[in-house]
Amino acid sequence: MFEQIERVPGDAILGLIEAFKKDTNPNKVDLGVGVYRDAHGDTPVMRAVKQAEDYLLKNETTKTYIGSHGAPQYGEAVLSMVLGETSAVLDAKRASATQSPGGTGALRLAADFIASQLPGKGIWVSDPTWPNHHGIFTAAGITLHTYPYVDANNRLDFDGMLSALNHIPEGDVVVLHACCHNPTGFDLSHEQWQQVLEVLRERALLPLIDFAYQGFGQGLDEDAYAVRLLAENLDEVMITSSCSKNFGIYCERTGCLITVAKNTEEMENVRSQIAIVARENYSNPPAHGSAIVSQILHTPELEAVWREELTEMRDRINTLRRGFVEALKPYGLDTRFAHIAEQQGMFSYTGLSPEQVDRLRDEFGIYMVRSGRANVAGFSTENLPYLAKAVAAVC
Repeated sequence: MFEQIERVPGDAILGLIEAFKKDTNPNKVDLGVGVYRDAHGDTPVMRAVKQAEDYLLKNETTKTYIGSHGAPQYGEAVLSMVLGETSAVLDAKRASATQSPGGTGALRLAADFIASQLPGKGIWVSDPTWPNHHGIFTAAGITLHTYPYVDANNRLDFDGMLSALNHIPEGDVVVLHACCHNPTGFDLSHEQWQQVLEVLRERALLPLIDFAYQGFGQGLDEDAYAVRLLAENLDEVMITSSCSKNFGIYCERTGCLITVAKNTEEMENVRSQIAIVARENYSNPPAHGSAIVSQILHTPELEAVWREELTEMRDRINTLRRGFVEALKPYGLDTRFAHIAEQQGMFSYTGLSPEQVDRLRDEFGIYMVRSGRANVAGFSTENLPYLAKAVAAVC
């Protein structure tokens, strides 16, 4: 039977990894893979994570299952981190946390829950969005639609977005990026989020908030503004949280699906259904990553170290954004690319065309996705002059 199976193209970003490894250019730069990199191009293990692991290694007493919803102490810690320590939603017991294998696993939990419990509802994602959104929701059998997000001039198209939201069928699901929009880096202002809230409420739309980069924009609490605004002002919200980036534990696959319901009873009903979805997908989530996060967030000394490290990572990225625009000044391109300094998070929609991206790869050994999306964490003070010269050459 396998003789009939056709080979399909590999993931574009994974292909970039292989091409980058084979490139012999000594000045090559990887701006494709979506992981944080330090000044040396490495993705280090955070100090707080190593200390938490040392403690776990010495004190761990079992390797038993942790249950379909995951470790309770992890869920409590993430709920507080995402919704706030003084959250009225938590006080009212309206929110539930289900640990998942990464943020991707949380999205799949949400997709399968929507497919089984809200049949016929469509899902709307921004254009563009993280490419895997398309794969996850389509695989769950949900009809996928898009709303505008970036215009032809590579700027945030909020008017187009709001107009589209006003025409989405009542009761459909809208995927929103809480902060550090992937792949564009363009985020909404507080005033714009207020307008989105009104449309969601008026049209009875269900927000599914992808919150993968908490702490990478302006700060842990600042980045949660939209999440907390919607959760506190709407009866029903779904949130997918990831610890991959802000704890640097990519390979531990540590995420969480948070559901907010109108009251405790409805929340428990939803929670029971999500447990079934988790059971049918992977039974139990992996335990190590959640144990690391729990140890850090429940130990004041470790949490202080972690917050300091996260601030360093965020500040480094923001400094590099401004540095890149400054490096383009001698070429008269600083105004054209000024938006890069205004965007947030690891990613930037640079505005470079596919042809320009190809030239950067072929002529300069600079690798990024053909959409022009660059991982800003791949910048460094050492390679900024080279990057600026190359971009000027292809522009």
